Parts: sequence; C-alpha cells; structure tokens
Amino acid sequence: MLANNSNGLRMEIITEPWFPEVIQHLRQTFFADEPLNKAVSLCRPGDGHTLLEKHSLSSLRDGISVMAVTNSGEIAGVVVNGILHGNEDTGRALDRLAEMDDEKFRKIFTLLYEENLKIDLFAQFSVESIFEIRILSVDSKFRGQGLAKELMRKSEEVARTNGFQLMKTDATGLFSQRVASSLGFVTRHEVKYEDYLDQDGVHPVFRVGPPHDRLKIMYKTLC
Repeated sequence: MLANNSNGLRMEIITEPWFPEVIQHLRQTFFADEPLNKAVSLCRPGDGHTLLEKHSLSSLRDGISVMAVTNSGEIAGVVVNGILHGNEDTGRALDRLAEMDDEKFRKIFTLLYEENLKIDLFAQFSVESIFEIRILSVDSKFRGQGLAKELMRKSEEVARTNGFQLMKTDATGLFSQRVASSLGFVTRHEVKYEDYLDQDGVHPVFRVGPPHDRLKIMYKTLC
C-alpha cells in the first residue's frame, strides 16, 4: 500500500489478484471514453476489447501501476504504467500492428508509435529505460475531485522509488494534458488531429470532439 489520499481513498500498487477488476473498470471508463477510442467508436461502455485488454495486462505485469480504492473495495481510478526499454520497443510494436485485423485499433496505435519514433528521449536524456504513464482512468462517480492528479503524483513516487530518471506520457486529451502540465511535465512533441491525414493526404484520420484537438508527448525528469 502507498497511502490514503485526502478523499479517504487508499492508493495501492496494482497486483495480479486485482487485474480482472481493473480490466472491468477500464471497460466501463477508459476503453470507450478516451478521445481517440471515442473518435473511431472502438467500443461501447462496458464492452471488452481483446487488443486493449492485452495491452493493459502487459503493462500491469510490469508491477508499477497504481489504483485508488474505497474502503468497500471499489476501484475509483487507475493509472496503468509500463516500462519502455528503447525506441526499438516502439519500432517492434509498430511492425506488429501490420499483422492485426482491427483497423480502428491499428489507426490509434499507428499514430502513437509513429509520432513517438520522431523523437528519441532515450538519447536526449541518456537513459536506458523510461517510466511511461499509459492509461489514466477515473470512474465517473469520482471525477472532479483531483483524483487523476493524485494518481499521477503517486506514479511519480513509484518511479522515483524504482530508480527511474525519466517519465513520459502520450496525452491524447486536454484534461490529461492539463494534469500532466500541473505536475511539471513538458511537451516534447505534439501533433494536431486535424493535421494527421490519411495516406492520400486529404482527410484527417481522426475527427476528435472538442475540447481535445491534439496529441502531446510529454515528459518529466526525476533527477
């Protein structure tokens, strides 16, 4: 356990026995609500998504994700974190996308991987691994209480405890961008969704609803 927050929720590292409940939480919130997922109608609230769940579980197994839990055991929010070991990880992940049949999933992660490959935080900061915030999700009943910021702050504690020198996140929506900025994250690279065009260079790949208008790749140094 990490600590209790001001709302009486306890912050815990997400361990394997919690994985099924965390996935269920994500089905109700992040999978449908995240701006890019919503733009392509990836899935409906409550529905599962095989590839997203596989991605989430792979990150959870790194053992550095955090959840906020009520006294009754209800998950109020989670931040799913993972470890990046080099741009080669991203390159291999991009190559694997070509083998996937889910066009909507492929569109989203092609954007994320391609834009990340345009920068090299590993070389810029001379690090071999990066603590990456991959999913930030708060149950609708607990929004507006600063919980997303608290989850990210606890993630920074975990990163420092585990000796990471750099954190990053691909912030796809305005709200997560504001939270990250308030905690000292800096934008390294960004792309407006209206400027990310299809292969013909004519139409935007994503029509993302306001107020979300761009992807920001953000980082924070911990040394």
